[in-house]
Amino acid sequence: MREEHLRYLVCPRCSGDLSIAQLNNVIGDSIENAQLQCSGCGTTYDVIRHIPRFVPLQNYASSFGLEWTRHSRTQYDSYSGARVSEERFFKETGWPRQMPGETILEVGSGSGRFTEQAASTGAMVVSLDLSYAVEANYSSNGHKDNVLIAQADIYSMPVRTDFFDRLFCIGVLQHTPDVERSFLSLPKYLKVGGSLVIDVYRYFWWQYFLPGYWLREITRRLSPERLYKLCHMYVSLMWPVARLINKLPKGRYINQLLLIADYRGVYDLPEKTLKEWAILDTFDVLSAFHIKPQSIERVRAWFAKAGMENAEVHYGYNGIEGHGTRAV
Repeated sequence: MREEHLRYLVCPRCSGDLSIAQLNNVIGDSIENAQLQCSGCGTTYDVIRHIPRFVPLQNYASSFGLEWTRHSRTQYDSYSGARVSEERFFKETGWPRQMPGETILEVGSGSGRFTEQAASTGAMVVSLDLSYAVEANYSSNGHKDNVLIAQADIYSMPVRTDFFDRLFCIGVLQHTPDVERSFLSLPKYLKVGGSLVIDVYRYFWWQYFLPGYWLREITRRLSPERLYKLCHMYVSLMWPVARLINKLPKGRYINQLLLIADYRGVYDLPEKTLKEWAILDTFDVLSAFHIKPQSIERVRAWFAKAGMENAEVHYGYNGIEGHGTRAV
């Protein structure tokens, strides 16, 4: 982080302003290690490896930290040579490609595939994630002047309310302990008239019969490191078989039952990258502590409860997408 980034941050406990209490190491204009202190309640927060930390380094999202550090570039367009992330970000948000002078809050960055896209607009992007995936995001996007990355909790975010022009939360809500509470925590950070974009997994009654649903009750109890090794071995072993199955009618769905996320024919990606996505997604399904899909009626009710204007909720990329603007 840079010293000027303090204007975007506040104490997550009392919303007091933060200042640098102790400066340990600076590289150029980037603060590598320091301690921040709240002017209100006096609570201190560490800056470790350029990233302000407002939560313990290990938490219920630790499996995502491992996932996104092992696959820090897998879903980046600049790595794959495709435009998968770019197309999804701009189609899902509906936002313009140039937004200089605006401020965007990203809630749940993962490795930063969408941080990259948001930053490309010229807006100032404040990107938060609960897991240590912030390390992977910083390695890819932390050098950009218009990006601030912090490790924080969705229920007590260390940023100013009534402040941001836009907020997006993509691929996150279903992995939080209380999905409705997570959603309702978001609008207050927007200015009046600010744009909110979220998505969440779609609920299907038959999901309880899928092998992954039951197997996850066991696998999520394994250490992330051990589970990742097992997923890597399994996908590598099944990959040639999955290629043949994918050629059958409904072959992609058969592969899903076998816990192989085979995107051949869906995304125009190199074979090596397709396999990496399969390993990543298999681990994602089996490691997540929370996976809570929602109905479209419930998501629409959240937008109404939050008093969002111009609300539009429909089926989309990740299951269900929601758009709205803050009214008050």
